[in-house]
Amino acid sequence: MALRFALVIEPAASDDPRSDFDDTFRTIDPSAPALSVGELSTQRGDGIFESIGVVDGHPQETQAHLERLAHSAAICDLPAPNLEQWRRAVAIAAAHAPQQGEGVIKLILSRGVEHGPAPTAWTTAAAAADNTAAREQGIRVVTLDRGYGIDTPAAAPWLLLGAKTLSYAVNMAAIREAHRRGADDAIFVTSDGFVLEAPTASLIVRIDGRFVTPAPGAGILHGTTQLSLFAHLESEGFETGYATLPTRALKDVDAAWLVSSVRLAAPITAIDGVEVPLDAGLTASINRYLLSPRD
Repeated sequence: MALRFALVIEPAASDDPRSDFDDTFRTIDPSAPALSVGELSTQRGDGIFESIGVVDGHPQETQAHLERLAHSAAICDLPAPNLEQWRRAVAIAAAHAPQQGEGVIKLILSRGVEHGPAPTAWTTAAAAADNTAAREQGIRVVTLDRGYGIDTPAAAPWLLLGAKTLSYAVNMAAIREAHRRGADDAIFVTSDGFVLEAPTASLIVRIDGRFVTPAPGAGILHGTTQLSLFAHLESEGFETGYATLPTRALKDVDAAWLVSSVRLAAPITAIDGVEVPLDAGLTASINRYLLSPRD
């Protein structure tokens, strides 16, 4: 995924009243060195990010992504982002994303340089990978122990389990482990037997005609795509809900998907080697909705 555009942001205070933030942005060559060797995002993964899908030049669910950026900042004790400044940065990046087809805008807010005076922030735009095969043919997943119990996030909030942080080494290791086991992706589960989420996506299952996702509050990142899709499904007359799902419940699903801002809805065709029915018609309908302009 080659970067097409990069914009450095001088973060403004969350209560900065100005309406024009263009003098806080600096366009840089996306292929040129830009960060100090003391940058904590690269040294420690000490920062947060959001990935916004772009369809035909339109950034999807911008408000939801900005609100989640602010939520992650609060969990990580980072300065609250000025959402109007970041909204303007998204609009600038969108003009440099593919105007036909799919792209991705990434927002990054780092704690900055060690012992430095301020956070570091930037945004990038790129063309998205081709996710057609995953959306149409589906993916095989395995369950992997996340290494903590269902009550751990509440008991140990300093683990930052509900924030979208740059510390993604575990997530990438999980996907590599899934590949080693002959699967395409993974579903994290707790050590005491409850379903969480995928390393880079939310999980939605259909059980007895009801669409369910694991309840937030167990260190699960509330998915922007999942929220939008639930609203759409409800408007179509389907029942949706949140539940604390035991791992054994995955054996009872009659359809399942991993959903995210860029891959969109990838139907799951097997969990731990057990086949899961693929509802091709519904999946196509879901992805048509997710590819439609959404603010």
